[in-house]
Amino acid sequence: MRAARLIKMVLLLQARPSMTAAELAAELEVSERTITRDAQALSEAGVPVYADRGRAGGYRLVGGYRTRLTGLGRSEAEALFLSGVPGALREMGLEDAASAARLKVSAALMPSLRDASQNASQRFHLDAPGWFKDIPAPELLPPLADAVWDDRRVTARYRRENAEVARELEPYGLVLKAGVWYLCARVPEASDAFRVYRVDRFTAVEACAERFVRDEEFDLPGFWDERAEQFARAILRAEVVVRLSEAGVRHLPYAVDAVSVRESLAAADPPDDQGRVTVTLPVENETVAYTQLMALGPEAEVLAPPSLRARFTEASRRMAARYR
Repeated sequence: MRAARLIKMVLLLQARPSMTAAELAAELEVSERTITRDAQALSEAGVPVYADRGRAGGYRLVGGYRTRLTGLGRSEAEALFLSGVPGALREMGLEDAASAARLKVSAALMPSLRDASQNASQRFHLDAPGWFKDIPAPELLPPLADAVWDDRRVTARYRRENAEVARELEPYGLVLKAGVWYLCARVPEASDAFRVYRVDRFTAVEACAERFVRDEEFDLPGFWDERAEQFARAILRAEVVVRLSEAGVRHLPYAVDAVSVRESLAAADPPDDQGRVTVTLPVENETVAYTQLMALGPEAEVLAPPSLRARFTEASRRMAARYR
């Protein structure tokens, strides 16, 4: 990751009077062009990196500059200890490393900030999985996490529908969504280079000897947001027309896809004289829509398609008979 590489670059320059771009590139396993960009980024961030020109030139830190953590304020220190997700770190096999890092940071802080770790952990905790789900950590998550950290190619086998496929991947990042781990990876031979894989569907992962050169323009959060929205829209292939009460409008986002709800409500006409709103909802299919809208009970009336309305009519008849 670039942030880790920048920190390592500063530490290397602290340890030596000067280093050439070639030496830094070899140590950090990137190109000399990347070293030039990183040095500029450090300089813009306030780290006094100076470039000596000429054949014997190189990079050095001006005036004996040393990194220090004592400049952290209380809110910054507490935010630092919130940056990890304990469960996620444990599943990736990084719990011990994270614990050691927290101890080192605590030791380097000023005495008045030593309680930052306890203050943060006692006030905020992230439990990523949804309710009523016991999702085991994927067995192959740790080796994939190692490959992501090390920018190392992997050969993998992936379960897709009723078959397994073999892939060579460049693993760029891991995403934890509602308790499920996903790998965002580049497929070198594919036209749509970056793809998303569920980690629990990998059946084999083996790290290659060679590393890949990471695309510095790749934005993991932005890529994930874009693909997640594309996925949500891709599965919504049908439409239903529903008349909703005020309570139905409030509860609708909890029953169906929230993105489609916002767009459908924004496009709807104003409420009728009974305060009911008619919306056209994108849905996955009629069976899924039946299950989702059933949760709204009498606060929703299906108007179309006729086949779905007929299912609700029959369900209402059976429900009335059951509770007569």
